[in-house]
Amino acid sequence: MYYGEIKNCDIANGEGVRVTLFVSGCTNHCKNCFQPQTWDFFYGQPFTQETEERLLQMLSPSYINGLTLLGGEPFEPENQRCLVPFLRRVRTTYPGKTIWGFSGFTYEELTTEGTHPRCEVTDEMLSLLDVLVDGRFVEELKDISLRFRGSSNQRLIDLNASRAAGALCFLPDRKRE
Repeated sequence: MYYGEIKNCDIANGEGVRVTLFVSGCTNHCKNCFQPQTWDFFYGQPFTQETEERLLQMLSPSYINGLTLLGGEPFEPENQRCLVPFLRRVRTTYPGKTIWGFSGFTYEELTTEGTHPRCEVTDEMLSLLDVLVDGRFVEELKDISLRFRGSSNQRLIDLNASRAAGALCFLPDRKRE
């Protein structure tokens, strides 16, 4: 797997202060994507053991709330296979920090057998996330007032609450005052 960028102290891609990993590779090719260079699976740098150690170190301060995965597309099968072992390490090392994942694929696409991008590690990857922001960016539905997403079709899925309820549960559209 390759990655295009790592951001430390990111406040735009999830609740609180976060470390954000922008992975490379995406087959969705959304019109007016904000990072089309990340469609290339070999854009940026290889994701190595050293990259993992750097990210774990960046996550260590108490003011960092967690990790966010963006892209490109974290749920492309080749990216999932690389990310799952790393996410296990994050969960073990920092059990109190949250993990958010952004995907152009919907939750339904990720959980339906026989569909791309579902693979042998998709269920585990979803189980390691606290929040999934799902759905392709749709230019015609662009809304800059939305929390943590660009178009109104995208959803903020609280995966912990969803697992507990046995049904999809969503985070609020706006931060409560």
